[in-house]
Amino acid sequence: MKIVKNGIAVIACLMLCAGFAMAQGRGKNPDPFKGKLFAPDLILKNQDELNLTKEQFTGIKAAVVQVQANVAEHEWDLREAYQKVLAALDEDPIDEDIVLDYVNDALLAENQVKKQQVAMLIRLKNLLNEEQIAYLESLRKD
Repeated sequence: MKIVKNGIAVIACLMLCAGFAMAQGRGKNPDPFKGKLFAPDLILKNQDELNLTKEQFTGIKAAVVQVQANVAEHEWDLREAYQKVLAALDEDPIDEDIVLDYVNDALLAENQVKKQQVAMLIRLKNLLNEEQIAYLESLRKD
């Protein structure tokens, strides 16, 4: 019985983590925005070709630092929720309502992380001019 419960816990954790992995670009569709937004590492990797101004570079840095600070709090919430799910799955019998409440908490935290990340990507694109955007788009076509 313990092996079955542990197996269920592992499967549940994997299913919950799958959404987070997709948010990190490791899922089937790594770019849900179809190239319309640009990751900070892509921008910084090509900063010389983009001729970023000091203001743009400072704005990009500020956006990344801000999202890292905001996301950190939600990632703690996400970890805590996953731990609660796993602990609740160890109970016999498993209380479905409690597990689903914890899953909901995890999904809410994950949603906040994704929102923060998308907001940052939008800020980054808004810092770029049309020529810079065209250059980054051309990189995706290669």
